[in-house]
Amino acid sequence: MASYIGRRKFLATLGGAAVAWPLAACAQQPAMPVVGFLHPTSPDARSDQLRAFRQGLKETGYVEGENVAIEYRWAENQLDRLPALAAELVQRRVAVIAATGGALSATAAKAVTTTIPIVFNVGDDPVRLGLVASLARPGGNLTGINFFTNELAAKRLELLRQLVPAATRIAVLVDPTIAAATEPTLRDVEAAARAMGLQIQVLTAGTSGEINADFAAVAGARPDALFVGISPFLLDRRVQLAQLAARHAVPAIYQDRAHAEVGGLISYGASLADAYRQVGVYTGRILKGAKPADLPVLQSTKFEFVLNLQTARSLNLDIPPMLLARADEVIE
Repeated sequence: MASYIGRRKFLATLGGAAVAWPLAACAQQPAMPVVGFLHPTSPDARSDQLRAFRQGLKETGYVEGENVAIEYRWAENQLDRLPALAAELVQRRVAVIAATGGALSATAAKAVTTTIPIVFNVGDDPVRLGLVASLARPGGNLTGINFFTNELAAKRLELLRQLVPAATRIAVLVDPTIAAATEPTLRDVEAAARAMGLQIQVLTAGTSGEINADFAAVAGARPDALFVGISPFLLDRRVQLAQLAARHAVPAIYQDRAHAEVGGLISYGASLADAYRQVGVYTGRILKGAKPADLPVLQSTKFEFVLNLQTARSLNLDIPPMLLARADEVIE
């Protein structure tokens, strides 16, 4: 009897250990890293960019919900919320902050932490913006991607002139809430316009209502063409912009292909989707142990020139064959 009881206790102990071993193994598993994603607008019109960001993470071995979590913070176009949202991510103790959507997100994140790595994507020189010490050696806790938004302003104006060769008066629509993007854009466009003998009319819009008011002004002034600057807000309002440009029969050029995809006439600029993918790649590399100070700021190498032929026909525009041949994509 004693032998039987001893054996039963032994088996019970063994069974308990079998249960305890996997529990102990689970307890020893490292916690899933958390990435903070900060953006000045809303997720509604960002599906392509979010998909590209997750693709970049996947290229480095990270899949959301499987081995990495993402905390999203959207300012919903209320730019004064960005500092508080960045502070929330710091309090959440995220492993990396992906400060996307331009300089305002990056600046807000930089102001609240000197230790958590930050990966940005900006359209202007990050050295001039004070984000990094140099492109080759960022030197602090920030690195990222420069997608040359502002440097391409003169090139867009040149393409618009080729598309509408008789144009002499150009309306330029910019977002006044983002000086880091607006000021360089106006500077470059005005310089290029002088060289081409064009007259510029500057319009500003930071709300949907102001966009409507600007197009009412366009209806009265009748400029020959429209140059739309870049900002997260203007990108989010791309359907409204395309519809108003069509209603007022004004040829317009934009920065991102997403404008042409919803009816905008022409777009030229660095691929934002590729820039977001690169942010995802750098975020993954940092999760694996790389230091932002050692990751050089990347320069966009993928540029897209997209023509919407259907919109051109509705405006009775004849697209020069040379311009058609240069387009990376023609939307029928």
